[in-house]
Amino acid sequence: MSRATLAARLARWQLGSQDLRLAIMAAVLVALALAFHALTGQFLTPENLYNIAQQTAVVGIVAAAVSLVIVARQIDLSVGSVMGVVGVLIAFLMYSKGWHWVPAALAGLGVAVAIALYQGWLAAYLGVPSFVVTLGGLMSFRGAAFLVADGKTQPVTDASFLLLGGGLDGALGPVASWLLGAVAAAWLAMRMLARRRAARAHGVAQRALLPDLAITGVFIALVLGFVATMNAYRIGDKPQGQGIPIPVLIWGVVVWVLAFIVNRTRFGRYVYAIGGNPEAAMLAGIPVRRVLLQLFVLLAVMVTVAAVVAVSRLNAGTNSLGTGMELYVIAAAVIGGVALSGGSGSVLGSLLGALVIQFLDSGMLLVDVAIGWRMVIIGQVLIVAVVFDVLYRRAVGERST
Repeated sequence: MSRATLAARLARWQLGSQDLRLAIMAAVLVALALAFHALTGQFLTPENLYNIAQQTAVVGIVAAAVSLVIVARQIDLSVGSVMGVVGVLIAFLMYSKGWHWVPAALAGLGVAVAIALYQGWLAAYLGVPSFVVTLGGLMSFRGAAFLVADGKTQPVTDASFLLLGGGLDGALGPVASWLLGAVAAAWLAMRMLARRRAARAHGVAQRALLPDLAITGVFIALVLGFVATMNAYRIGDKPQGQGIPIPVLIWGVVVWVLAFIVNRTRFGRYVYAIGGNPEAAMLAGIPVRRVLLQLFVLLAVMVTVAAVVAVSRLNAGTNSLGTGMELYVIAAAVIGGVALSGGSGSVLGSLLGALVIQFLDSGMLLVDVAIGWRMVIIGQVLIVAVVFDVLYRRAVGERST
């Protein structure tokens, strides 16, 4: 076999830059899970993985939308405070005013959108740096969360609302979970085949069939393994497993919707074009200001979804809801491969980034690491992720030239 033939075959096995980045993140997750399980013997149990999945959902929902904001060269430091004021408002309307949770949630959405329009207008149309605008929002809306209910905790007891936060009955159950897993596996296979057909129809070079089958097979195995793990967890004397928690289902739907927007809509292409070069995007006729305003509104919708899940999980709305969350969602986005300089990153990467943070936090908790050291380590992991991102992009750039 000649060198040219060997090189051609190896090239067909190579992953794209984004695929390789996601593969590295997945490998990091596996390494963390195995290491913490070796240290504790409890990390890979169904109970712990079920709890990790639920605990990551709120951060993951917001991180998915924040990723797009960062891709567009913006930032939002107020997401935790906005989630606090929206969550307290929803709980206040339910508990103190007797509202049903649906109109209460819509009222919360209205407040979140109003905040997004205000902050987005200042950043997009007046040119005030979004860092400054949302830093002010971080402080102001935390105070507003206190004022909504005068600092009092607002308990919620609506049974249907509490299902959205998981808990004893807030899961799909084994049958529905397996059906959903089968649908997801079939979609992954069909997506791979459709991508190959499209590449062949347009004469675009593609990987060999075997590596595509291997990559798709890994994702299908992960999906079905996740379903099996969730079904294996039982609470108390319940005769059957819990299945996929509803907060995780909501998180999955959010990631799928945002991924669809990014990959299949003009708006998604505009976001990446703006992040790559705002001036060039404007000269090309892209309505940069309007897109940025819409992006802040999209983030407000996801913050409201996260607030509903968080209040449901806590069974109450408190003025401290979402405190410090802005740091975790930005960290999840950056660890997941979103460049702080804008223009690149993915929604799926934010999902992996959120899981990395939760794996670290839960693993160190099981190892009995003090909370101070946990914060130190997670902060340094963020710095390491940024350093890796810089070196990785520099290496990819040098290889491409």
